[in-house]
Amino acid sequence: MSTDYSHAEKLKHELTQPLFNPMLKKWVGKGELDYERYLHTQTLLGLQSAEAERVSHDELMFQVVHQSQELYLKLASREVVEVVAELDKDALWAVVARLARVQRILQCISAEMAILETMTPEAYQVIRRSLGNGSGQESPGYNTFRLAATGLESALERMLARRNVTLLQVYTAGGHEDLKHVCENLLSMDEAFQGWLFAHFQLVRRTIGVDRSVKALDGLPTQVLAGRMTLPLFRALWDVRVEMTAGWKREGGYATGEARGGSDVHAAARAGGCPMHAHAAPTAFAQEHRSQT
Repeated sequence: MSTDYSHAEKLKHELTQPLFNPMLKKWVGKGELDYERYLHTQTLLGLQSAEAERVSHDELMFQVVHQSQELYLKLASREVVEVVAELDKDALWAVVARLARVQRILQCISAEMAILETMTPEAYQVIRRSLGNGSGQESPGYNTFRLAATGLESALERMLARRNVTLLQVYTAGGHEDLKHVCENLLSMDEAFQGWLFAHFQLVRRTIGVDRSVKALDGLPTQVLAGRMTLPLFRALWDVRVEMTAGWKREGGYATGEARGGSDVHAAARAGGCPMHAHAAPTAFAQEHRSQT
């Protein structure tokens, strides 16, 4: 083998070889260690096109980010299944804790989009020629997560039916604080999902452009992405805001600059029908929380 390498070529070659870890006194990269066997690193690290087969240096980044997003969406979908089971058992503390995990997964894949934004339009134009008709709509992770969210939406409806309450009643001052906490976490999950879609929209916008005349590889104009990214997972949770605002009245507030001292400001707000300042009685959720802490 020739030794006429540049420093970069020499380093690149070394990265493909097993490495001796002096602390372990073992070779890493042969697929023989417990860590490597458990995580199937030999298979995982071989899932990207080989160096000689890549049409662009950026293709490795493109594949790694998309593969990791599929894995995270697989995880998020599986977590949602658990949320459905917990919601059906009225285990609301567990529901909220797991929804926080789903939210962080979605925030993670949204942040990952920033890595792809380092790819220039001309670099993507080269990669794009080898993608066939592939688009985000063909993503198993995307489709699976939407299906999981549909199941979660049904579980929310079952929970409201068991409690014999409407969403508007949940958000009405003075009651159902446990259910409201669950609903707000579902909304945060939905918002995180839409944030990911918005990040994708911006990525498309800066690489191939968003316009009626610009078509994605699936043949649809990129302009339709704007509508997709605001398509909610839990529409009723967004609609109830509209319903609340429709019933809002200006009366009961303070004039700008008016002194507010000398009385219970929250009581005055409640008298004016403000749902934000109502005091709620202890709830089943709070009792469940106390029993687990």
